[in-house]
Amino acid sequence: MHHRTVAELMTRDVVRARRDMPFKELVRLLAENDVTAVPVVDDRDHPVGVVSEADLLRKSAGQADPSGRAPVPHLEAWERAKAEGARAEELMSTPVLCARPDWNVVEAARLMDTRHVKRLPVVDEADRLLGIVSRGDLLRIFLRRDDAIRDEIAEDVLRRTVGLDPLEVTVDVYEGQVGLRGSVEFRSLIPVIERLCRSVDGVVSVAEHITYRTDDSRRSPAI
Repeated sequence: MHHRTVAELMTRDVVRARRDMPFKELVRLLAENDVTAVPVVDDRDHPVGVVSEADLLRKSAGQADPSGRAPVPHLEAWERAKAEGARAEELMSTPVLCARPDWNVVEAARLMDTRHVKRLPVVDEADRLLGIVSRGDLLRIFLRRDDAIRDEIAEDVLRRTVGLDPLEVTVDVYEGQVGLRGSVEFRSLIPVIERLCRSVDGVVSVAEHITYRTDDSRRSPAI
């Protein structure tokens, strides 16, 4: 089974900023490249932070409302420092979370989800910037064709990994939803098949209708 890696999904031509890039140049950099955030790198091209639109908007959000309708918001010290920042190193969010190019989609997605970030700079073994991977990049695996998913399950999962005859279990895939029908020798094999199918890139759900000929779950333990 081949799981797509971050290296296969990431954007390689990365727009980046230097520590001393001024505020207005950062705004221009985002607008001209149609991106919502950029990694900030040092002289060795190591990511040291990320500047996003949210970071830059603090400049406006921290100011008094000219109309007087909204009170000046209370800001923590770090928020006030960002609102008053003029260069990338003063505006960026740190510490920067990075991914490795050999990570699979699950590893990258879990880090994004648990740390509530929308993108991850990708670095090599020397921590140099190689690319950037976003939530949208990871979601691209769900654009896989149904026939590609079906072939991978039938060949890689059922035949090569589990060792089933192609006639034992049939596979149907529609919009990434997998349906399995057939019969296997042992009951214990059914949850294994389902778990392996769920791990295939692009699978949205798995519904199995597989019967068994031997209920090996009731075997007495060896003495």
